[in-house]
Amino acid sequence: MATKIFKIFCVGLVGCVVGTSFTSCEDFFDQESDHVVYSNQDHLNNAVDTIYSVTGILKKLQAVADRTHVLGEVRADLVELTSDASADLREVATFNADADNVYNQPSDYYAVINNCNYFIANVDTAMRTNRGEVVFMREYAAVKAIRAWTYLQLAINYGSVPFVVDPILTKEQSERDYPRYDIKAVCDYFINDLKDIPEEYNTRYPGYRSINGYDSRLFWFPLSIVRGELNLWAGHYREAALNYYKYINERNGQNSAYPTGTGYIMWMPGTASWTSMLSSMSTSYGTSYAQNNELITLIPDDSSDSIRSEGFYSELRNLYTSNSENDYKVSLTPSNRIVEISEAQPYCCLNSNGTGVYYAPTDLTQHRTGDLRLSYVWSEGNMVSPLTNERVETQRISKYSSAGGGVRIYRRQMLYLHLAEALNQAGYPRLAYMILTTGLSNKAIQERRIFDCYNTPEDSVFLAQFQFPDNRYAIVDEEDIVLGRLNADHNMLGIHTRGSGWTPMNEYYLLPNDTVDYSWTTTSTDIKPEVSADSREVIEAQMQAVDSLLLNEGALELCFEGTRYYDLMRFAMRQPNPGQFMADHVWARRGTANKDAVRSELGVDLTDQKNWYLKWNGKIGY
Repeated sequence: MATKIFKIFCVGLVGCVVGTSFTSCEDFFDQESDHVVYSNQDHLNNAVDTIYSVTGILKKLQAVADRTHVLGEVRADLVELTSDASADLREVATFNADADNVYNQPSDYYAVINNCNYFIANVDTAMRTNRGEVVFMREYAAVKAIRAWTYLQLAINYGSVPFVVDPILTKEQSERDYPRYDIKAVCDYFINDLKDIPEEYNTRYPGYRSINGYDSRLFWFPLSIVRGELNLWAGHYREAALNYYKYINERNGQNSAYPTGTGYIMWMPGTASWTSMLSSMSTSYGTSYAQNNELITLIPDDSSDSIRSEGFYSELRNLYTSNSENDYKVSLTPSNRIVEISEAQPYCCLNSNGTGVYYAPTDLTQHRTGDLRLSYVWSEGNMVSPLTNERVETQRISKYSSAGGGVRIYRRQMLYLHLAEALNQAGYPRLAYMILTTGLSNKAIQERRIFDCYNTPEDSVFLAQFQFPDNRYAIVDEEDIVLGRLNADHNMLGIHTRGSGWTPMNEYYLLPNDTVDYSWTTTSTDIKPEVSADSREVIEAQMQAVDSLLLNEGALELCFEGTRYYDLMRFAMRQPNPGQFMADHVWARRGTANKDAVRSELGVDLTDQKNWYLKWNGKIGY
């Protein structure tokens, strides 16, 4: 092990990367810290060194796991802090996290980055097997993806960051001047950095089998998804959509299927009492890896270790769910805003024979009005505390109802929502809308005449790349729902149907200016009707409507999963007035129209985009 190792607190500066913007990192190195794990070898050239190095990087990721979640949720509009929340959480929620705040430690991101930089610079990619395969290519590709993901998290949380892609191991290296990159510059760099990795490593990961009870295939950040995220943040929407689709198409092997699945929470068809739901959706995604698994990537914790103080244990359970470890006192609770979004969804019920619909009442208890996903994951109660023998109010968020499980980064519904976002912003709102309402299959796309609405050669070439063959993808139909055939061959469901009832027949969930006759179906005798291409004005109106639907759907599906603030940022960045859009949404969680009072409470004006980001001692961020 090296005798001197350094802590990276590099300086950030406002604006895009430019040739004259450089900063020395000499003031931000602590030679007594432990943020570089590798010895002074010229190369990582054997399996033991390489595996140790990669698992060391995974260990460093644990330091930013809970933080990535907290920064992505607490600053947004879907949770409120309770009186038991820590001062650090309260500072994050009010956009006043100082340099001592545990959630504002950029060094931990740079620790991951510096270790990745060292690995990438020193791993021996010349070593080959007797079949000519690069020995450590899987590790090399995995580490490059981790570095890109970590830099993206750093950039979206700090806005402008010092950019270093060579390992820093000496004081002399720390004293050099480094440029600052903004979000787009970071994204564009890594889009280019990842493009030359062979396509086969999109789904070929290091084969470390099970570690601490987790299937290690869940530890990696799939290259296609990371590329999609980089392109989505950079505003390269066509490229992002193709990246997401590539993962879907290859996730289980070349030209395989990775459908949305059939999980939903639904009132029993024909129910009259409004007390019984048909539930078939899990919020526990497990630690295994299967073809149809919801979970794609997580940062694991060390919950299997017997000595808690020596490992990383995610605190998300203690933040959200009452238990003995937090004295039955939670720190975060659902806000008025997520209740409003959930209750605003008209719940569409199929009648008992599947030929018509009716709507659930709007005065139900236990948050069952509207979308059912909130009531499914959030329950309240009371109990007598075994610690104080007093009656206490309790809360359970089922996404964090048990210890362990790590911190989820990517899952399947998030992937499809981001695909829909990219397709919509690329100018194809009809296709994005299908992901919300019915799911995708070639048959359904043809029946709904989706591609016929875009008739330029460029559109045709682009859309032809999105294939959901009928032998691999089939949409859930009314009969499946009425009969409860959850194991039917039909495997695609519109994401909104997961919580808001039978969306394909919901008259309140429509695409504006939609003139396509969706009742038309393909048979050997049908004559295909003419469909004129949508005008630019129609497409733009539909894009705006679908964008709003997607933002709400992200709240309904991914609430309390640490993504909301990042979604708000990304959606805001493409609005005519980004600052006002962001401020309006964050203010909304307070449940008051008095924006001056909210602005005073926060201590910052979010209409100024620079205030969206963290700062650290005036040396990173805007």
